[in-house]
Amino acid sequence: MEFQDVVRRRRMVRRYADRPVAPEVLDRLLANAVRGPSAGFSQGFAFLVLDTPDDVARFWVATGAPPPVVEEGALAPVSKPNTWLDGMRTAPVVIVPLAHKDAYLDRYAEPDKGWTDRDEARWPVPYWHVDTGMAALLILQTAVDEGLGACFFGIPGEHVDGFREAFGVPGDHTPIGAITVGHRTESTGTRGSAARRERRTDAVHRGRW
Repeated sequence: MEFQDVVRRRRMVRRYADRPVAPEVLDRLLANAVRGPSAGFSQGFAFLVLDTPDDVARFWVATGAPPPVVEEGALAPVSKPNTWLDGMRTAPVVIVPLAHKDAYLDRYAEPDKGWTDRDEARWPVPYWHVDTGMAALLILQTAVDEGLGACFFGIPGEHVDGFREAFGVPGDHTPIGAITVGHRTESTGTRGSAARRERRTDAVHRGRW
C-alpha cells in the first residue's frame, strides 16, 4: 500500500471480526514500532502484547471494564450495555506501549551527552512519552498497511495500578495507553469524534504565527 493511502485510511476501529491476527503480522507491527525515533537513541519504550483470549479478558477486567453483557435469563448478572466497550472487546489483540523515563535520564547523564546528572527539570517536554507515542503511531500505520484495524485509547488513571499488578509491569514503566488490533468488519464500531467534527484547516503556520 502506498504511504499516502496508509495515512488516509487510518481510522480508529472499534469493532473487529472474529478472526485471529497472524503471528507474523503481529511481529511486523512490533518490528516497526521499535524502529521509531527516540532522543539520544535511548529507546525507552516497551510493549506488552496480549494475544490470547485469557490475557485480553484479563486486560479489560484489570482496567476497570464491567463484566460483559450476558443473555437475558442467564444466571450471571447483566451489566448495562456499553456499545464502545462491547465493540472493543471483540479485538483479539491488545498492545500496551509503555514509556521508561529512567532510560532517558540515564542516557543523557552519559559522557557524550554532556549532562552530569539525571535532573528531570532539564527536559522541556517528557520525550519518553513523545517517543513512545510515535512508536504507537507506527503500530497504527502498520496495521493499516497489513489490512487490519486498530484503535489507540487511554487506560483510566485509577486502574493503572491494577493493570500493573495483573501483568507484573514494573513501576518504572508507564502505560501511555493501549491499542486494540484485529481484522476490520464492515462496521468499524461506534463513531468517534472525527465523525462529528470538521478537520481543522488552520493548523499550519508559515514563517510566523
